[in-house]
Amino acid sequence: MFDWIIDQVRDGGYVGVALLMFGENLFPPIPSELIMPLSGFSAASGKMNLFLVILAGSVGSLLGALFWYFVGRWIGSENLTRFTVRHGRWLTLTPQDIDTACAWFNIHGGRAVFFGRLIPGVRTLISVPAGIARMRLGGFLIWSALGTVLWSSILAVAGYLLEDQYQKVAGWIGPVSNIVIAVLVLWYLYRVATFRRRVPKT
Repeated sequence: MFDWIIDQVRDGGYVGVALLMFGENLFPPIPSELIMPLSGFSAASGKMNLFLVILAGSVGSLLGALFWYFVGRWIGSENLTRFTVRHGRWLTLTPQDIDTACAWFNIHGGRAVFFGRLIPGVRTLISVPAGIARMRLGGFLIWSALGTVLWSSILAVAGYLLEDQYQKVAGWIGPVSNIVIAVLVLWYLYRVATFRRRVPKT
């Protein structure tokens, strides 16, 4: 995959960067931690412009976030509530949890989206509850764009400064991503195992 990403950035230019970052949101194994630093290195070598690299990466990533936002809107809280009545254990959710989460998201959704876009392993997932809670599209775009531009800028600038050692960025962030994913998996398994204790008795 590493060589393939290099080819896409080299041959596709800014469009290639945008498409890769769009794909990273749809298919997380494509790592932004490698795409943007590599693009930043290309800017440092004079082949691309750093500002346009950040812009292209941010646009592609934001389009991917929008995709999952509309998936959440399509699912909707009512459909999700009906699903949890029968299969809530595997989502580790009860109908009451969904109501609480939507109410919380209506209050804190902007900050959740902003910080979520900065956390590896959560960046893509945060768009789905935003859509389910029917967060206003304008607010979602603003907060998601702020987090996305900051994330893309950090990675691209790091690659720009490190130049041909840009792979170190993925080496630093990769373990953090793995830890976050491992914590999420363990938390999910814990919630599945203790689900019956949290279901209100009728």
